[in-house]
Amino acid sequence: MSEKKVSLLEGFKAFLMRGNVIDLAVAVVIGAAFTNIVNAVVKGIINPLVGAFGTQDLDNYSSCLQGPCTTDPATGEMDGIEILWGSVLSATLSFLITAAVVYFLMVLPMAKYLARRAAMQAAKEGVQETLEVSELEVLKEIRDALVAQRGGGAAGAGGFGAGGPGEGGGTLPGREGRER
Repeated sequence: MSEKKVSLLEGFKAFLMRGNVIDLAVAVVIGAAFTNIVNAVVKGIINPLVGAFGTQDLDNYSSCLQGPCTTDPATGEMDGIEILWGSVLSATLSFLITAAVVYFLMVLPMAKYLARRAAMQAAKEGVQETLEVSELEVLKEIRDALVAQRGGGAAGAGGFGAGGPGEGGGTLPGREGRER
């Protein structure tokens, strides 16, 4: 039974130490702080701009759907059906501002950075491929120079010639001086 507890604790510790759990926790904390900034922008800038045409607090915008929308001062209950569309507008503006800031200040720059990084990686791989091809070319030139130096023509290093064994030219090892 103690082995099961230890393995459960080890599994829980591994879960907590996993990178994506910590990243998620950081994202939640940053998101909560960012929400405060967005709410301050909406209440400090957007609402006063809208208030130039009406009330400064969007939450005060409402419409009466049925009956007279009056509040009984004694009980605090509302007579009629009131639709609070101002609070919906305020929440929508908060969402749009948050989405715009996240996209333009975080997502778009990160996408450009990752695209630039991928292009640099592709260029680096292209250079590596070019180096491998040019290295192959240099090795072929060295081989051809050695073949020419050892006796020229088709009989090359190891007796295989330019085309390899059985592809014409050159002699096979151990068959020097013998006729085919």
